[in-house]
Amino acid sequence: MFYKLFRVYPAFSLLFVLVLCGCSAKQTTTETETETEEELTERAQAIHERVLTLDTHADTPLRMIEPGFDMAERHDPRETGSKVDYPRMIEGGLDAIFFAAFVAQDIRDDDGNTRAKALCLQMIDSIVTSTEKNADIVGLAINPDDAYALEKAGKRAIYIGIENGYPIGQDLSNIELYFEKGVRYITLVHSANNDLADSATDPNGPEHGGISAFGEEVVKEMNRLGIMVDVSHGNDSVFYDAVAMSQAPIIASHSNARVVTDHERNMTDEMLKLMAENGGVVQLTMLADYLREAPPNAERDSAMAELRATMSSISEMTDEDRAALRQSFQEINEKFPNPPATVEHVADHIDHIVEVAGIDHVGIGCDFDGGGGIEGVFDASEVMNITVELVKRGYSEEEIEKIWGGNLIRVFKEVQAVAEQIQSSATS
Repeated sequence: MFYKLFRVYPAFSLLFVLVLCGCSAKQTTTETETETEEELTERAQAIHERVLTLDTHADTPLRMIEPGFDMAERHDPRETGSKVDYPRMIEGGLDAIFFAAFVAQDIRDDDGNTRAKALCLQMIDSIVTSTEKNADIVGLAINPDDAYALEKAGKRAIYIGIENGYPIGQDLSNIELYFEKGVRYITLVHSANNDLADSATDPNGPEHGGISAFGEEVVKEMNRLGIMVDVSHGNDSVFYDAVAMSQAPIIASHSNARVVTDHERNMTDEMLKLMAENGGVVQLTMLADYLREAPPNAERDSAMAELRATMSSISEMTDEDRAALRQSFQEINEKFPNPPATVEHVADHIDHIVEVAGIDHVGIGCDFDGGGGIEGVFDASEVMNITVELVKRGYSEEEIEKIWGGNLIRVFKEVQAVAEQIQSSATS
């Protein structure tokens, strides 16, 4: 696999040059100071293959409901825009992933809620169908230990999440329906306020002052069932409310550190410290704007806003519409480029979270197929480069195992344990 990375992925060759650029402050062992770049990468490769690698966030179900899209086929990301499929998970050594059924915020009425629920169920069903169709290489994962069992069997573990609580509507019973179908985390809110909580990016500002009264009932039901409460995309008040309301540790499935990159979607040091006290975990995401500061680019912003204003719903687009949209975005990126985000930026955020919250409270949530993908980690086939950079900075195998999957699995188990306690108390 080592030689394949050079032959197939030029970005990996570039990483070898970067490895030569000196040691970070975290590198203190004689081993990392004396080994060659080839030896370091071989060591990183061995670690990457031994540890469970789990990505907590990919919007791939939006692809999976496209007619003719086959997860068992390898797709060229620069031609199709696709960042995840099963062959590229195998190439990148990605053992497990949460596919998030994402439903964009729309009208908050009965009709809107009904449409959101139908689309959510369609995406969940597409995930289940895909795992059944490709049972020789992947398996549907329900519980924490399923990832390890599937890894031992030589298969990739596919978990299910929901991004945006909008498909819950005003009906708490929908949460149990989603749980029975395999959903194991729900992101309370997305880019606009919903009936559960306030978004960090709603242009009209907060509506509920954090989590609404109905949202609190949602959190309680998620605790009862054993569904992880995800605060990514919520504003700061949502985070603090979730910590106070949830009986179980919470997660941020794809969020970064605000001190490193000043973005409202990222978490402050105070939040990181409280996440550690809560026992939860922050999963680093590969979205450029959350990883590095970019200078003002008014022409680009205007062009992007104009393009988005004319977009139809992704679910309503034809293949030709999607291809044209990707081409339009690519043309804007080429005409008005922003500085790239790199795997070094990712490690900078990891370093900071480890320093503030501790090694037990950070993980990986790439946001592939939802905007994630950076220089060096452009798609699922390149995720090993994260491990290379962590080894370069002196992280041990035990620490890397925690970052790549161990921390999230620990939280997942604790959430299930809380659910068992709640259910046991209710029947006693």
